[in-house]
Amino acid sequence: MPRFATTDDVNLHYYDEGRDEGGRAVVLISGYGASADDWALQWVALREAGYRVVSLDRRWAGSSDRPPYGLRMSRGGKDVRELITHLGLEDVLVVGQSMGASHVWAYASLFGCDRLAGIVTIDQSPRMVNGAGWGYGFYGLTAENLGTFFLDPANVLATGHGRPWQDPAEVDAKIRAAGGRGALPDITPDTYPLMFDHACQDWRDVVARITVPALIVAGEQSQFWPPEHARATADLSPWARAAVVPGAGHAAQLDEPAAVNKLLTQFAGSLP
Repeated sequence: MPRFATTDDVNLHYYDEGRDEGGRAVVLISGYGASADDWALQWVALREAGYRVVSLDRRWAGSSDRPPYGLRMSRGGKDVRELITHLGLEDVLVVGQSMGASHVWAYASLFGCDRLAGIVTIDQSPRMVNGAGWGYGFYGLTAENLGTFFLDPANVLATGHGRPWQDPAEVDAKIRAAGGRGALPDITPDTYPLMFDHACQDWRDVVARITVPALIVAGEQSQFWPPEHARATADLSPWARAAVVPGAGHAAQLDEPAAVNKLLTQFAGSLP
């Protein structure tokens, strides 16, 4: 089980498959409460397309350490950087879903697009708080209720929008059948500071300054925000374009894996 130690003494687990095949590395970063195994339905498609596939268990996820510090987006971006550095990777395609996408933007905020060949984000609005000039945030989240909104699970699981959530046990079975350890959510009150920091961010200025191609993907039936966030985000940068996955909810890579795999492999193949 490969692991590496971060500069703040946290051991992070990752998968690294296809490294002997010589292809570009695709680094996959999962969302809040999710392990690296959330990408199991993408592993085979990416490897068959000739890519080295690296999937990170973020701190407090999967088999990685759960320290009582570092629960903020900036540290998450640095963790991604240190993984890439640890593996000696260059010209990486980095893919983040949900909070994993915010880890990617945190990386770009801190390090620019150094070592990156491309960026893919999957169903993550760059600004979660709704307000003047931005209506593509989390349904019902405003500056006035930001401090308490995510303390109520009903605000997350029953937004009244999007497709019904897949049964977690069925998703877990799909992940195991694809070779993963399972994908039951692992959420604890200890990680609330991380969620709060995530919700406070506004990455739009970071998106505007990227210098590599980016694909901003939305789930057509996301439970969290309008799919129009993808186009609004892509419009911030001449390097970016948008795509919407028909029928997919927030976890598009699990809801419609074939469509997401096609987007990922086609975008990866278009990179110089």
